[in-house]
Formats: sequence, C-alpha cells, structure tokens
Amino acid sequence: MKILAVIPARYASSRFLGKPLADIAGKPMIQHVYERCLQTKTLTKVIIATDNQLIYDSIKAFGGEVIMTSETHLNGTSRCAEVLEQLNTSSEQYDYVINIQGDEPLIDPKQIDELAKLFEDDNAQIITQVKKETDLSLLDNPNIVKAILDENDYAIDFVRTILYSTFNSTFFYKHIGIYGFKSEVLEKIVKLAPTENELKLHLEQLRWLDNNYKIKVGITKYKSISVDTKEDLEKVKKLVS
Repeated sequence: MKILAVIPARYASSRFLGKPLADIAGKPMIQHVYERCLQTKTLTKVIIATDNQLIYDSIKAFGGEVIMTSETHLNGTSRCAEVLEQLNTSSEQYDYVINIQGDEPLIDPKQIDELAKLFEDDNAQIITQVKKETDLSLLDNPNIVKAILDENDYAIDFVRTILYSTFNSTFFYKHIGIYGFKSEVLEKIVKLAPTENELKLHLEQLRWLDNNYKIKVGITKYKSISVDTKEDLEKVKKLVS
C-alpha cells in the first residue's frame, strides 16, 4: 500500500496572509506539519503543494519536498490531484492520497496513521475522521460540521446545524477536515460539477456523497488545533515553546 500525503500551502489566505510561513519556535508553521507527517508509520511520501515562491523557497531551505502547483485551485482537493498527476507523469505511482491540513502544526502522527488504516476497507473510496462531541450547545453552531453515520461508519450526510429538540443522543460526531482518497477516485471527483447540496452548505464532501461515492469515517480521540487566526497562532506558540 503506497500512500502519498499532500500538504496544500497557500499564501493568500483571506483570514491570515502568509499563514504557512508564520513562525512557531523558530520554524515556519508548514515545517512543523511536514515533520510530524514524516513521523508516521504509514505514509510512503510527503509533499507540500504550493502556488507561492516564498513558500516554495522556505520549504527548500529546510529540506522539505515541495511541488509548485497552479494558482487557480479552489480547494486543497484539486491541488492534491495536480500533485498526483505530476507524479504519475514522472512514473511515480501511489495507491492512495491523504490531504493533510497545512494549518495544524500540532497534528499527532498517530492520528494520520489511524486515518490511513481505514484504507484496509476495500469499499472505502474516500476516508475522513470525526470526534465525539458532548457539548450539545454546539448543535446549532454552523461553524461546527456534523457527520451522520450509518451502522458501518460510512457517512450518510454532513450538516451544519441540528435541531436540539429533535436530537435524542448524548453526543454528536464533529467532523474533522482531513481526507484520504483512492488515487483513481481523486482523479474522478475533481472533475465533478458542484451539486445543489454542496453550494447550499459550502461543504465539498456533499458533492461526493451526491455522486454516490462511499466515505468511510474513523472515530478518533486525537485533538489538534487549527490555526485560522493570529490569535490561534499565539495559542499554539504557547504549547510549543
């Protein structure tokens, strides 16, 4: 099983310009993510994908593997697909691709290995993770995406809000935005047109469900911190230093 990990790294983040280069304990944030990926037991290769020369040069400076990709990608999924295409052209073949968020410098390598094990299910075309959340006050928070699973832990739906009055459990599944794909599936889904559900909720994974792709979901206990703002960055700095 050959697994390629791709870490998309954009400079032009609307909320935090130049985020991948933000300094954390003397290293750019993207380096922390890259080095944690190298500590996994399941990944065959780790590549950072960027569209910015400053990021590219920074990665080269610390010895990371990086590929320059198009500036026109709308999301990390299509950027991962371009990396896979470039490697296929050079006769470097991979069975699976995992899209690692470049703004989670504290991601645990064991969480990535845990995700990769989901590929042992041959029916899993796409894989992702959730975490049990017991704070039911978050049910109506649209910024917390909820996953609805079947009895075999395949995704049935992803929603932004759930009515508390209709909810009859002590927890819900909070979606974690990390994905893996069979290589041939990744090549196909990036060519799909957006669906009505996706456009309504701004959730890319609904396009895949609407086109009958099977998303296997792992339930993890690992917790990371996503750096979306400079305030988040300060929190991470305190944990690293």
